[in-house]
Amino acid sequence: MSITYSKFGPILLVTTVLTTLLYFSLSGVVKAHEIAGPIDPVGNVPSFTAVAMVTCYDDGNGPADYLIANIKDLPSNPAVEGMFVNMTLFKGSKAISVTDVVPGDDNPSQFIKLSAGNGVYFMIVSKTKAGARNVFVDYHCMTANNVHTGTDIALSHYE
Repeated sequence: MSITYSKFGPILLVTTVLTTLLYFSLSGVVKAHEIAGPIDPVGNVPSFTAVAMVTCYDDGNGPADYLIANIKDLPSNPAVEGMFVNMTLFKGSKAISVTDVVPGDDNPSQFIKLSAGNGVYFMIVSKTKAGARNVFVDYHCMTANNVHTGTDIALSHYE
């Protein structure tokens, strides 16, 4: 089997991503601070990585102190030995990561917490082998008093 690349590849990828996000938003899977979707939808890129920028800000509840998040390898995924989904939070000189260590069991990883105040955090989602994976991420910007505060997200890299 050979892979043919064309100048339309990036357009098709963006269309696929936007269609997926639209589907999830219409189906109710995307909520205020949850997002679900595929990583490596074609299933042939072992190093496939999705990067989102999460902006934490004071929405009237107070300034953000930290971002918490977890990741779940959804049970709709076929079991693949040695395939795990990972998430890293990164801001400034700080980073933390977590892995969903039981693929497809419908239980998420533990929450991870990165304390770096207001601003843009990078959320990096990857996997350990080639193969399509559907993942679910739960994320929240919180104040020092553990009150939910302003949280926005934008996808910046998907390949």
